[in-house]
Amino acid sequence: MTVKPSVLITGASTGMGAAYAERFARRGHDLVLVARNTARMETGAERLRSETGVGIDIIAADLVNPQERATVEARLGEDARIGILINNAGTSLAGTFIEHAVEDIDRLVALNTTALVRLAHAIAPRLASAGEGAIVNIGSAVGLAPEYGMPVYGATKAFVLHLSQALSLQLGPQGVYVQAVLPAATRTEIWGHAGVDVDTLPAVMEVDDLVDAALAGFDRREAVTIPPLHDLGQWEAFEAARQSMIPGFGQSRPAERYLVGA
Repeated sequence: MTVKPSVLITGASTGMGAAYAERFARRGHDLVLVARNTARMETGAERLRSETGVGIDIIAADLVNPQERATVEARLGEDARIGILINNAGTSLAGTFIEHAVEDIDRLVALNTTALVRLAHAIAPRLASAGEGAIVNIGSAVGLAPEYGMPVYGATKAFVLHLSQALSLQLGPQGVYVQAVLPAATRTEIWGHAGVDVDTLPAVMEVDDLVDAALAGFDRREAVTIPPLHDLGQWEAFEAARQSMIPGFGQSRPAERYLVGA
């Protein structure tokens, strides 16, 4: 019988992370749950162990803290049972860019980008060597839309998309599947961090619906999954337009419109 890989999930105490834990446990995967809130993880883990019989380990860690993050990195690099990483931990900020405290910006960037890329880097060599495995990075549709007015958060999520697509190109031929998931407004606690009453938003997806859609994309091996986007042709046109520009970047002289006197 094929042994199913263990799944390490960050931000696993609530929201999308907890929903991913539920789904993978019911698929028969052992879990490693990572978050700061140990009590919440223990409560969820106890129920899932009882209902599904899977093994569940818990790592209490603040991924912004280098020492605590190093514990998770070491587990990803050394535990050959872990074959799937769900890079879900993230946060947002309330207010406008000029209202943000620089310390809060540092924490957001550290969690949304530095921790995410370091955890992916910790597991990628082992997965590539094994010729199998998956890295799922939770981005956001905000990373495609500066019009939403969340400049730092959106920039970190644009980073997640670019990283995921580039890793898909590099690691895919080595047997490692990389998926970027781009939710829009989803009913999670992140809205409280952003100072927004989620019930005032016009269209909010429930967490269970979001994760089920993301897993449908995972099962289909989509490189980018955008659960709220109903018209797939729009994404395909966007990607085609982006890729059509690439040959134009390799030029030895500036474009005509930038030449003095043109």
